[in-house]
Amino acid sequence: MAEDMKELQAINTAWQIAIQEILRIIIRDMYHAGGEMAFKTHIKRIEEAAVGSIYTDLKLRGTDEWTEVLVKERASNFVTTLLTSFTYDRA
Repeated sequence: MAEDMKELQAINTAWQIAIQEILRIIIRDMYHAGGEMAFKTHIKRIEEAAVGSIYTDLKLRGTDEWTEVLVKERASNFVTTLLTSFTYDRA
């Protein structure tokens, strides 16, 4: 069972890293030209829209209310952590 948990954790970590890198490149390319202030504004707008969507539009079938609240909270935290990790590179 411990090996299964390690494998699941490795898959989750790999998935998170892959998504973060894809989004970092996309966001950098889309919003870099407008300058640092515009970049930060876009990141904040994306974060607010994503978190809002998670809480209002996400419906999980086959789960109880506690699980749905927990998933929404963790997803929202992940969005915030991910997007605030992006920095404006002057390159």
